[in-house]
Formats: sequence, C-alpha cells, structure tokens
Amino acid sequence: MLVSYSSSSEEETEHLQLGGDVTKRKQSWHKDDNSLRKKHKSEEHKAREDDDSKSRLPVPGSVLDMFTEEDEDPPTEDSMQHGGRIRSFKHERGNWATYVFFPYIPEDGFLELLDEMTEVAASHSFSLTRTDEFHLSLSKTVVLRHHWIQPFIQSLRTGLAHGRRFICLAEKLKVYSNDEKTRTFLAVEVSTGQAQLLELMKAVDSTMEEFNLDTFYKNPSFHISLAWCVGDCTEHFRKECLQELQGLVDSHEDGPFLLRLDCQELRCKSGNKTFSIPLH
Repeated sequence: MLVSYSSSSEEETEHLQLGGDVTKRKQSWHKDDNSLRKKHKSEEHKAREDDDSKSRLPVPGSVLDMFTEEDEDPPTEDSMQHGGRIRSFKHERGNWATYVFFPYIPEDGFLELLDEMTEVAASHSFSLTRTDEFHLSLSKTVVLRHHWIQPFIQSLRTGLAHGRRFICLAEKLKVYSNDEKTRTFLAVEVSTGQAQLLELMKAVDSTMEEFNLDTFYKNPSFHISLAWCVGDCTEHFRKECLQELQGLVDSHEDGPFLLRLDCQELRCKSGNKTFSIPLH
C-alpha cells in the first residue's frame, strides 16, 4: 500500500490559510461588537437627553422677556420722518424711553374745538400738529435699560399702592417748549386737582431717585398738550394768537369749555410696552 504524506511546506500553507480565516472572523466579530456597543451607547445617550428634557422645568416668560431687547420697529434718526421732531437723546439698542402719565380720552366737542384752534393758529402762520396721544405727564422722559423695566414698574406700583382716584379740570391755555427748545406746545393747564397730582409726583420721583434718573420739575405746571410745532415759538405764539385761542375756549357753544380728566389709572410707557397702575 502506498501512503502519500504532505510536505511540510504544504502543511504550513494550509495552517496559514486557516489562521488567516480565523483572524478575519475575529476581526469581523470585534467590528460587529464595537458597532453594537456604539449603538447601545447612542441609544442610552438619547434616552438620557429625553429624560432631561421631560424633567427640565420651562423658563418663565418674565425671565425670557428680560433678555429680549429686539425693537419691533427699529427707530430712525431722520427727523423728516417724524414731522420734524428731533430726539431728546440718541437711540441705542437696549435703551428704552420711559415716562409716567395719565391718559386723556377726548370728550364730545374737544376735537372740533381743537380743529378750530389749529385753523386760527394757521392764520397767524403757525403750523400746528395735533398731539398723537393726549396725556398729562407726571415724569420727564428718561432712559431705562431693558432689564430695569420690571423692577422699575414694581417700584412704581409699591410707591403708588395707596393712591386715590380723583378728577382734574383744565381750562386755561398755555404755551410751553421742551427742554431742548426744539418744539413748542399749545396746552391746557390744570386748575383743579393739583394737590393730588403733587402727591403722586412725589411717589414717582422716589422711584426715579431709586434708579438714579431725573425727577420731575421742582415747580411743575401740570398740563395736557394739545398740539405742537417745530422750533421755539413760545414768545411769538403768546403775543400773536394765544388770547384769540383762549377766546375760542371761553366762548364755546355750550359755555366755556372745561377739560375733565378722570384720574383712575396711571400708566408707564417704556419703549413699545405700556403698563397700567390703577388707583383706588
């Protein structure tokens, strides 16, 4: 019987081939195992993120508002787009023009009377523009940083917590100019209710001092502005037509026109936000 034996070289070749196959299989197993581990880690990480998002409390809106400084209508410095008005201070992002006031809702006959006065002023070469929103100011216009608004309003509410409602009456026309002498205002001065206005003004001044802002005038002349024109025309206006305009008020068809302001609710306007502070 003949027996064939494989040579040592053939055995080595076969051994190498088998070893190579085993190595490839091991590498494939390791690769699959690593992929599986990565998949499990990714799924665990995602599950933890989902759990965190479910357990995380929502941020209060009041906190989010503190960091929202975008202006809905970015202001322009072109005075021609504002009827010739010039800003008292340059607009800067995050700075909000702020003032405290009583709103005045026009009574029957008021707007018709104002139109008559505007026509008379025009006959004397004064081009008056009706005020956008009629109001009685209890503060100067100051600048607040956005994150001061809520604390500022809270301070006002605390200081005005015991304020009482009352009635203001106004009938005498007066002419004013702003601090910068860039505009002249035709207004009607308060004759009844001054004592109550002074008390409220002191409370508002206290908040202004707390935030290192300008307080109101020392000897204020409380008034409601009716119309305005560009430039400082106070003296010329008084001499030329103030008496004639007062005659229109005094000879109103139903008797002297008496402007009545129901002081029930103070307001504070800061930028494009308006806050109400009711009196008791």
